[in-house]
Amino acid sequence: MKHPESSLFDRYAAFVDPERVRRGVPLAPMTTFGIGGPADLFYRARSASELERAVVHARELGIPYFVLGRGANILVGDRGFRGVVVKCDISGVEFLPEGRVRAGAGVDTFPDLINATVARGLGGIHHFVGIPSTVGGAVWQNLHFLSPAPARERTMFWAEVMEGATILTPDGLIREVDTGYFRFGYDYSVIHDSGDLVLNVSLKLHPTPVEELRRIVRENLAWRDARHPDLWLYPCVGSIFKKIEGIGAGRLIDECGLKGHVRGAAEIFHKHANIIVNLGGATATEVVALIDLARSTVARETGYELETEIRFVGEF
Repeated sequence: MKHPESSLFDRYAAFVDPERVRRGVPLAPMTTFGIGGPADLFYRARSASELERAVVHARELGIPYFVLGRGANILVGDRGFRGVVVKCDISGVEFLPEGRVRAGAGVDTFPDLINATVARGLGGIHHFVGIPSTVGGAVWQNLHFLSPAPARERTMFWAEVMEGATILTPDGLIREVDTGYFRFGYDYSVIHDSGDLVLNVSLKLHPTPVEELRRIVRENLAWRDARHPDLWLYPCVGSIFKKIEGIGAGRLIDECGLKGHVRGAAEIFHKHANIIVNLGGATATEVVALIDLARSTVARETGYELETEIRFVGEF
């Protein structure tokens, strides 16, 4: 698609807010990978009504749009995004009786929401410490975490702490839905296919002594630090490929001798073969080259097909 014409930009800006719709905004700093070209148009939605207006008018004008959260599970193309990127900055955390919490879709799960709930002695989402995501992003991918302690080792999912959410449907309606609506699976919720947008989420947490919560937080952070990149040193998006039950995508890549392989400024991480890191100035083209290398090598040498779990956004 060609860049939106000025008249189209002006019409969109007039509908939303001419003072806050910007052109040519780099997306790399807004992702955990630190990679990606500019968005033709960019707008920060600070409330549910602003997000609704920004998305509905993009649909009405036929402008491609992408709603951006923490940017933690996406790779943006080097040529950027042809259309409007709407950054979801819906904030607000409300503590209700009986351990219930309502949070805006743009709230960071870590550290903001986890710190706030732990401080109030509410357990449930503390297991997800160290994983970059917004509340809306956690719903999108059914955020999950492998508990490290042998006595309770299991994969925990965001769906386990949710009661429901407020969503914006593709036809512009705002609805209250329960957890079952999302048909959660591994790295999946129905909004992958439905086009719904999450505005806020209701959680059901359980009272837990603060010191116990903090102990588990420390354990989980230590476990992650030993196995995963420090995002300050090695920007990344976590696991690149979907889980292969009983085998592990990372194990297959490692067995093929690809751990530590470098293409330009991108590397298959030397500690975890299912993670690609940005060594500084990496491009999306370099990351894709490593993805292709891992997929072709694993298929040729093991017979297994690797499937990516990250989203590819924009032009490559």
